[in-house]
Amino acid sequence: MIIVHIAEAFAGGISTFLKLLIENMPHDRHIIIHGERPQVAKFEDLKKDFNYPNVEFIRWNSAQRSIHPVKDAKAFVELYKILCQVKKTGVDAIHLHSSKSGFIGRMVCKALRFPNVIYTPNGAPFMVGKSVFSNTMYKALERLGSSFGGKVVCCSESERVAYAKVGIKAVTINNGINLTKDSDNISTYIDSSKFRIAFSGRILDQKNPALFNKIASYFVDLPQFEFIWVGDGPDAKLLKSPNIKITGWLQQHEAKQIIKASHIYLSTAKFEGLSFSVLEALAMKKPVLLTDCIGNCDMIKDGLNGDLYKDAHDAINKILQYYNNMDMLSIMGRNSMEYCYDEFDIKDTQSQYRSLYRGAPISQQ
Repeated sequence: MIIVHIAEAFAGGISTFLKLLIENMPHDRHIIIHGERPQVAKFEDLKKDFNYPNVEFIRWNSAQRSIHPVKDAKAFVELYKILCQVKKTGVDAIHLHSSKSGFIGRMVCKALRFPNVIYTPNGAPFMVGKSVFSNTMYKALERLGSSFGGKVVCCSESERVAYAKVGIKAVTINNGINLTKDSDNISTYIDSSKFRIAFSGRILDQKNPALFNKIASYFVDLPQFEFIWVGDGPDAKLLKSPNIKITGWLQQHEAKQIIKASHIYLSTAKFEGLSFSVLEALAMKKPVLLTDCIGNCDMIKDGLNGDLYKDAHDAINKILQYYNNMDMLSIMGRNSMEYCYDEFDIKDTQSQYRSLYRGAPISQQ
């Protein structure tokens, strides 16, 4: 098969998702039409992770994240021209990643009469806005985008429910990761000198570093507690509590070692699609303490592998409970890994997408 992926925001979770999907579909040809966010990651650096003979890149120069009528019109025309050329080679499916690609891409695909179009939001855009007005506008744009056709595929069940509430039919295909029963995934090494709470991701508003800082600041006079944020970003200044260590960006194996040497994984995100960082923590047998939000709520199984929390006070109480009941952590960690193996295996993810690429239906979950 020939699958065309269109990603205005070729960085972060989308590049991770595409890499995992392509690795597990080695006999199919993948054409990635992409924009770039150099402030997040340079394309040339990302491209090094896609050194596969079945992958081709085409630059979508005018693609950009923010809504701008003139620039978006230019992006539409450029994408139309690109897909006109691609269409001549024969295409089995168009897969649109993120809201901007989803909106412009569905308009172009409707104009060119592509029969098999898939749109994966990777995080509901109407959860992004900082006001009721902006979220209402994003909901209206998502409804309008759906009128152009295509199948909406959410990466978590809670995201699908959010789409259903705004009147958009979707199906769920969980994100997944590579899972192997080896020491790299199931190591349980913990440095017992500190009770370590860790998180991995960009430091930006969506991840809510202000909440992470508020939680950590409660423990500032308790030296046995240590908070680590693996990553960097524009809102790093919000992580000012002296007991927080910001590592900056690390190599993947270095980041994994920090998570492995942690007691719990703490997410303060305001919303998610389905976080790959949390999935990795589950696979590494970590109890997870997550904000009760879209995407995160799908990662907790009946409180057996961690907890959801509503606010800083709730999170602090949970951390103290974990600290005072250390024996429960290994049991919760084992439950995390088992849940990850049951629900978030990339082999299942790619199998379901492959069915969609072939034009087969997936039943509503």
